[in-house]
Amino acid sequence: MGEFALIEEVRRRCSVPRADVLLGIGDDAALLLPRGGNELAVSMDTLVSGVHFPHATDAFDIGWKALAVNLSDLAAMGAEPAWATLALTLPAIDAGWLAAFCDGFAALAREHRVALVGGDTTRGPLTVTLTVHGHVPAGQALRRDGARVGDCVLVSGVVGEAAAGLACVLGSALRRAPDETDLAYLLERLNRPVPRVALGLALRGIASAAIDVSDGLHQDLGHIAARSGLAATIRTGALPPSAALSRVGDEAQRLRWQLAGGDDYELCCAVPPDRVADAQAVAAALGCVLTVIGHFDAGSGVHLIDAAGATVPSPCGGWEHFGT
Repeated sequence: MGEFALIEEVRRRCSVPRADVLLGIGDDAALLLPRGGNELAVSMDTLVSGVHFPHATDAFDIGWKALAVNLSDLAAMGAEPAWATLALTLPAIDAGWLAAFCDGFAALAREHRVALVGGDTTRGPLTVTLTVHGHVPAGQALRRDGARVGDCVLVSGVVGEAAAGLACVLGSALRRAPDETDLAYLLERLNRPVPRVALGLALRGIASAAIDVSDGLHQDLGHIAARSGLAATIRTGALPPSAALSRVGDEAQRLRWQLAGGDDYELCCAVPPDRVADAQAVAAALGCVLTVIGHFDAGSGVHLIDAAGATVPSPCGGWEHFGT
C-alpha cells in the first residue's frame, strides 16, 4: 500500500457524512460551512507512541483514544463536535494495523457525528495528531477564567482509574495484583476514555468554568484557579470512590492516582452553590455522576484538606512535557 492508497483507505473507513461539509478529503483543502450565530471551538492534540500510550497498545484503541482526547477538549468548552483533521505518521504501512486504527477512530466519530475532512500522512515514529472543530453558541463557551469566589468544585465520574491502568501495564508495585475483571476494567479506562461531550453541552449556562482532566486533577484544577485569579481547595475524602482502585492500590497510591494521574478525560468544573443541584440533575439524566469535591476562595493555588480540615501534602505533580 502506498501513501495515496493509505489516504483512500482512511477516507473510506472513517467517513461520516455531514451536510456542513461541502468538500472533504481529496482536494487541497476542505470546504466547510460554519453554523450561523456560533463561535468555532478549535483544539489539537498529539499522541506519540511510548509517551501517550504504551508501544504495544492495540491499534483500535489508539484510533479511539486519539479522537477521544480531542473531543474531551471540546466537551470542556461546551462545544458540539463537527469536523476533524488527522496527521498520521507511521514507521511503515501495515494494512491490518491501519484498518484497526481507522475502525477505532470511526467507532467514536460516528457516535459524535465527527466528519474527518482532511489531514496529512508521512513516514516516521508512530505519531497521531488530530485537530477538532466544534460549534458553541456565541458567548456560551465554558472557559477556565469564569470561576468565582464561593463556587463549588465538581468532577465527573471517577478520576485515577486510567493512571491505575497504566501502573498495571508498566508493572508498577501495587498493593495487590489486579484480577482479570479489574485489569480489564482499568485498561478500558486507560485505552478507551469516554469524552463527556453531552455533559459539557448540558453544563452551558450552569457551570462558571470547566476543564477536562488530562494531566491530573490537582494540576488541571490549578489552571482554572490561575486563570480565574482564585484559590481552589479539594477535600480529599470527597474524591469519588473506586472499588478497583481500592483493591489494587493502597491509600497513598489511590490518592496519587486520583490527584496526579491524568488520562481520565473527566470534566472538572466550577458551579455556583445554588446551581449544584441543577448540574447534578443534568449529569444524572446522562447517566453520569458529578461529585462536589471542594470550593473556590480568594487567594491562589490548589490546597488539599482531609475530613478534619487538616492540610494534606500535595502528591507529585501531574503530567508535564519537558518537566522532571
